[in-house]
Amino acid sequence: MIYIALGFLLVGLLVGGAGLRAAGRFARRSWRPGAGILALAAFVGAAIMGVRESFPAALVLGLVGVWLTLSVRRVRPSAPWGERGSPTVRGMGVEAAADILGVSPDATDEEVQSAYLRLIRRVHPDAGGASGLAAQLNAARDVMARRRR
Repeated sequence: MIYIALGFLLVGLLVGGAGLRAAGRFARRSWRPGAGILALAAFVGAAIMGVRESFPAALVLGLVGVWLTLSVRRVRPSAPWGERGSPTVRGMGVEAAADILGVSPDATDEEVQSAYLRLIRRVHPDAGGASGLAAQLNAARDVMARRRR
């Protein structure tokens, strides 16, 4: 009888979890620990059922545990780089790009390239810098290169 109650509880939590996933981004994040706990409970139930030699129930609970574990670990692919655009370029104007590079807004392409190379050598991730700073420098260089087109 306890197994039937646990089964109903598991199904209820799964159905409730589907509602949480549809509720929004924040709710989806809060469901992940619940799915992990349910997966752990399913694995424990599978072990108990295996010890009691109820192998079909152990198999079903084990598969439910695997499914829940995979749903917790699922990584949704993001849009390709070209579709989403650089987040630093979207709102960056020529003045902001020039300020990041340390040049005037009407600097020549050679001045922009020289400033970019000087700064990228310092902040490049391969040189121990941060990838975010390198991305901002790349975006600033792109904005300054497009202003003349």
